[in-house]
Amino acid sequence: MAAEADEPAKGEPAAGSAQPRQFIVTVYGLYSRTEGGWLSVATLIGLLADLGIEAPAVRSSISRLKRRGLLRAERRNGSAGYALSDEGLSVLREGDLRIFRRDRATPADGWLLAVFSVPESERSKRHLMRSRLTRLGFGTASAGVYIAPAHLYDATAEMLRRLELDGYADLFRADHLAFGPLEEKVRQWWDLDQLELLYGEFVRKHADVLDRLPAPSDTGPGPAGRDAFVDYVRVLTDWRQLPYLDPGLPAELLPDGWVGIRAADLFFTLRSRLEDGARAYVAGGLGPEAR
Repeated sequence: MAAEADEPAKGEPAAGSAQPRQFIVTVYGLYSRTEGGWLSVATLIGLLADLGIEAPAVRSSISRLKRRGLLRAERRNGSAGYALSDEGLSVLREGDLRIFRRDRATPADGWLLAVFSVPESERSKRHLMRSRLTRLGFGTASAGVYIAPAHLYDATAEMLRRLELDGYADLFRADHLAFGPLEEKVRQWWDLDQLELLYGEFVRKHADVLDRLPAPSDTGPGPAGRDAFVDYVRVLTDWRQLPYLDPGLPAELLPDGWVGIRAADLFFTLRSRLEDGARAYVAGGLGPEAR
């Protein structure tokens, strides 16, 4: 469920309200891998209908994801469907590590520097390098020098190799030694004001979901059925882009009362309350007629 799966297609609006394509990526990330990465078109249309998305929009969005190499058409037991490509599986695995990561870095962990130089004759690769590093959560220290918490090394190295950009970059682990307060540097490298707005929007949009859930019980089941599925997919779709914009920056370097921590608390609480009921609902619809 990585952010690169959410890159707007040409002519498609940028992310604001979630697009059908983004919901499809969420559904595949959550539920297709128990089926070998495959879901029938009938299942997708039925699940997306619960989210208020009509069948033509589902089919159009699936086609876009296929053109981008994330899905491939495959029939099973006479049913039309789509399976995740190797690229799609890789994107979702990387996304799992980021989206469901709860802990933040600490200043003692150090930093990852990506230092790159791409010739003018390969301008498209330069743009790709910058956009993908930004999408992974890197801040900009200077032209050709991007910075992120050190824990992003594996994801960054894998991305550079996969896109054949590793010949243009070097990765370094680093400590900040001087000059100036690191809190001020972080504000220069990342747009914390924009992040604060996005986190605040997430809290405002989804706090009412938690308010209307029944009190948790140690013995009884959590919320189940269609409502759990709809709420969880909407919450996760809105959440999963935020950890890429905030790559687990150390809390000590963030403003007091940072709303991102409250947003994370809300997301992980909702996940714990909704996940099982949503999965049970989807499993109930994956009978032979949908496969």
